[in-house]
Amino acid sequence: MSTKLTPLFAPEGVVVIGASRQAGKLGAAMARSLAAFPGARALVNARRPEPGAGVYISVADAAAHTEGRLDLAVLCVPASGCADALAEAAAAGCRAALVCAGGFGEAGPEGEEHAKALRRVARETGVRLLGPNTSGFFAPHLGLTASFVPAAGQLPAGDIAVVAASGGVNHALSFDLAAAGNGISLGVGIGAGLDVTAADVLEHLVDDDRTSAVALHLETVPDGPRLVAAVRGVAAVKPVVALVVGRSDVGDFARSHTGALATSWRTTRAALRQAGAVVVDDERELVDALTALSRVRLRPLPDPGLGIVTAQAGPGLLLADRAGTDGIRMPELAVDTRHTLGELLPPLTYQRNPVDTGRPAESFARVLATTAADPAVDLLAVYALTEPDSVDLASAAQDAGLGPDSPAVVVVGGLPEDVAEQRARLHKTGIPALTGPASAANAVRALVTDARQRALGAAAEKASRGAERAADGTTAPVAVSVPRGLLDEDAAKSFLAELGIRTPDRVACDSRADAHQALRLLGGPVAVKVLDAAILHKTEVGGVHLGVRTAEELDAALDAIGAGRRSLVEAMAPAGVDLVLGVRRDPVFGPVVLAGLGGTAAEALADVAIRLAPLSVAEAAAMPDDLAARALLDGWRGGPVLDRAEFGRVVAALAAALAASPQTAEIEINPLRLTAEGLIALDAVIVPTPTEENDHA
Repeated sequence: MSTKLTPLFAPEGVVVIGASRQAGKLGAAMARSLAAFPGARALVNARRPEPGAGVYISVADAAAHTEGRLDLAVLCVPASGCADALAEAAAAGCRAALVCAGGFGEAGPEGEEHAKALRRVARETGVRLLGPNTSGFFAPHLGLTASFVPAAGQLPAGDIAVVAASGGVNHALSFDLAAAGNGISLGVGIGAGLDVTAADVLEHLVDDDRTSAVALHLETVPDGPRLVAAVRGVAAVKPVVALVVGRSDVGDFARSHTGALATSWRTTRAALRQAGAVVVDDERELVDALTALSRVRLRPLPDPGLGIVTAQAGPGLLLADRAGTDGIRMPELAVDTRHTLGELLPPLTYQRNPVDTGRPAESFARVLATTAADPAVDLLAVYALTEPDSVDLASAAQDAGLGPDSPAVVVVGGLPEDVAEQRARLHKTGIPALTGPASAANAVRALVTDARQRALGAAAEKASRGAERAADGTTAPVAVSVPRGLLDEDAAKSFLAELGIRTPDRVACDSRADAHQALRLLGGPVAVKVLDAAILHKTEVGGVHLGVRTAEELDAALDAIGAGRRSLVEAMAPAGVDLVLGVRRDPVFGPVVLAGLGGTAAEALADVAIRLAPLSVAEAAAMPDDLAARALLDGWRGGPVLDRAEFGRVVAALAAALAASPQTAEIEINPLRLTAEGLIALDAVIVPTPTEENDHA
């Protein structure tokens, strides 16, 4: 295991600076929480030292009178004194520190100066610093509770680590996980993150044998690429379940639809998902997901099959309905499976999937084993009430061989004390137990999502090694750099053509005579647009006129555009489904790609898919699966059908172009129309970076 954060999370000894005997003081609460730590402990209070009571005047004095090394200093002093206290601790041999106090960057200019001083001392001394502005951390297996929340010391030791932006959320999630029958390996509140960030803790957890799954809570991301790399490293060996705050953040509206839709919340969730994390919507779903993923994990599969066995029809239908809503496949059971079930169950029960057993009997374990063994079933969900005179659910699940080698989630219904007893027994055998159909559905979705993402990740890794080829046998597109300077629509579309992206026939016109010649060449109907690189939203300035057929209509369009302005005369495209496709440089994560419905529907419904760029053709081709309106791309009511391979090549080419063009801020195609003949770019905008734009102003 990496030793970088070992002095922080597994210290030999701890010293509290600013310890107090006055109830209600931070130093008193922290000293009380650390009293159970079995390693070396010391207290420092420069104003009221009591050596006889173990309270010393300085860290050096405390170290001289304490057996064992004091690795961790817990600073319970005001912000103005933290930098000096940290320097004193470092000089006495401390290698890590926890700063709980507020009053730093969030407190205005004076607080920012305190933060700079604290960061400078940490950098100069090499001390790893957690905080400030956090309620601390805890490692129950070590008896280490560096938190001013006393109840944290009662959390059971277990194998789920919590990494939260907020100390309060760290405690809340840990308590909720414990209430669901789980234990904690490490719980960390990052706070202000002046030194130790979520990425640091995730890197620490990769080789932590005590941790089998990780809960990640994020509010802001200081370094997107590093966080993605850290999540990817952990997710490769153990599940990561992530909750991102900021759903209502609409961000700074950018100069394009891509910028308006790719808010920090959506982009962060997409980046985490692409890195392998299971992203959830709320803390309840997070707890349910971790209850399952800390015990079982499906093998990587692109489309796992779910089998349901229920002793009560209604709850089973709730599970099945939710599975359908979540897009989880529920295969009909094989003939041989149904034949065996027919011998085990009464004739009136439903036996195709879900399997309704009626009131469970002694054959319940064999029903579970038979359904789980069906070739199309990769995960089993079970619902039953606690009915001791009918069946012992925990024993039946164990007798059926359910567990890590035969993944299942079990819903136990009944009185709290009966449920707790069954849950404890199921958890002991590695079977996640939930307390309701909704929680079980959350767990099922998490397990299936994890399996799908790992399968897609394996395909992407294969592609990155050059082993994957596009559907037509050609290799993935080679990155083409965007031309420098300000590009109007005609130039932008010419660049798209270099990438192999189809555009309508068109003519760039410098004069009215050129426009009339273009109309005669292309024939009607045509679109007539103002051609000016400085105008990004042409419709808003009356710069787009569609369906122009005659010379008179052309003159009217040119008059509306404005005398002396260049124009673009372009053949009208056939009807179809409009998409928006854009790539941009996110300020946190770097190049990202966004795809969704085109037009105003994109922003109104926010039905978009986002990925980090560059990405493989396979990753790009899977993006439409994220869209709620994906049915519109699959021949809805006789409409056109999206060729996923073509779409993947277009997206991958556009993403590679942005990655290869540091002078470009955004490339957007809106709309990218899906027609019976394939995809065609009807409008294109290429936005340079501010530096590039100024150079060519």
